[in-house]
Amino acid sequence: VQLQASGGGLVQAGASLRLSCAVSGRTFSSTSMGWFRQAPGKYREFVAAMRWNGGNPRYQDSVKGRFAISRDTAKNTVFLQMDSLKPEDTAVYYCARRVGSPVTSDVEYPDWGQGTLVTVSS
Repeated sequence: VQLQASGGGLVQAGASLRLSCAVSGRTFSSTSMGWFRQAPGKYREFVAAMRWNGGNPRYQDSVKGRFAISRDTAKNTVFLQMDSLKPEDTAVYYCARRVGSPVTSDVEYPDWGQGTLVTVSS
């Protein structure tokens, strides 16, 4: 399985971005996809996750109501729609995959994409 994240960029506070994660290989309803991020000098943290079938979406409290995870099964792609971006959202964003429920711990995800940088200016 290979994961290819894209869609990052430099935006001003309040703007929106949509990240994409193209997944190669087979996916199953038992698969979960997650988005994580790592800001400079900080640990990687959970952002959002969901089952491949769209069930059980989960979000970090700081992004609830602003970010939305979704997927296009025909294109084998997972998205992270990010609205009302804040400077504190600046980070490298990673998509990840696991078999099982959409947990929030990054160590539970064995498959990772390469990351895409999101920079939000004030």
